[in-house]
Amino acid sequence: MGFRSPADKALAALLAAQGIIPTPKNSHASKDYTLSTVKRILVTGGAGFLGSHLCERLVEAGHDVICADNFFTSQKENIAHLLARPNFELIRHDMTQPLIVEVDEIYNLACPAAPGHYQYNPIKTMKTSVLGAIHVLGIAKRCRAKVLQASTSEIYGDPEVHPQKESYRGAVNPIGPRACYDEGKRAAETLFFDYRRMHKLNIRVVRIFNTYGPRMHPFDGRVVSNFIRQALGGEEITLFGDGSQTRSFCYRDDMVEGILRMMNGPDDFSGPVNLGNPNEFTIRQLADLVLELTGSKSRLVQKPLPADDPVRRQPDISLARQKLGWAPKLPLREGLEKTIAWFRSINLSRFRPPTPNY
Repeated sequence: MGFRSPADKALAALLAAQGIIPTPKNSHASKDYTLSTVKRILVTGGAGFLGSHLCERLVEAGHDVICADNFFTSQKENIAHLLARPNFELIRHDMTQPLIVEVDEIYNLACPAAPGHYQYNPIKTMKTSVLGAIHVLGIAKRCRAKVLQASTSEIYGDPEVHPQKESYRGAVNPIGPRACYDEGKRAAETLFFDYRRMHKLNIRVVRIFNTYGPRMHPFDGRVVSNFIRQALGGEEITLFGDGSQTRSFCYRDDMVEGILRMMNGPDDFSGPVNLGNPNEFTIRQLADLVLELTGSKSRLVQKPLPADDPVRRQPDISLARQKLGWAPKLPLREGLEKTIAWFRSINLSRFRPPTPNY
């Protein structure tokens, strides 16, 4: 990679003609598409909800993509359509263990991200965030690769500042049931910035707020997947608390675009940067909209609010607008329509619950 000789350009044209790499009109890459633009990219958690869509974008752009996933919360079906592509490789791997690969960029998305999954084995969740960060940073140090950490809005805890800016340090309970995820991601951010300071690594950190869309795990415990699954099944819709707590919901395509812009943004901007939808909705508003769009007659049933569940959550995305030129585009109604259509199309029995060996 990195050569721009006539021979390289001729080979790139030949590969494009054979469909091995895309021609510019079929890709998200630059119109000056030569071998010098093709990167070797590792995506950890690449078979997951966001990871699989990220892999698609990178494969379509002609990059050589390695997807590493242990399939705890992911489904192989998410990336099955990519397996025949010559520039896509799948490795079944748990990022709590070292991985030896040669790459130019790393997107670190490996970690259960929904309460129902990350609380299943909180010790393993913490290990995935901390050891996973150490392992990808080790790869990046050895290869001098650019590396992006998928952090989370959960690092803000139950925020005392609203909306949340990146400068806010959060209000996290370090011994609560959500701490395995919250504190694991906070520790991963610490490691990333220490590696930048000590080893001059080119790091990027994004803090992802609530995201939804096709390929969500129907049983992950997230509010969008819960509401849609229950509404379509004619079940009672579980409303934790009185429904006045708020969230901001970002459609998956908008989120993946933000992640890509951060990785490909200026080298002097490491973040962290908030990625999320700044439009705030109450949980009851979400439930009412899901009932309307599904035509369900399910009734709402209130249950106690889980411990440490944030009362309000809304990103300030001023920094993303300024540094990345990014803001989400798809309104919640349209995103939910797409997500509901996908939920109608799937067989729920193929989605596995958490496994004992995790």
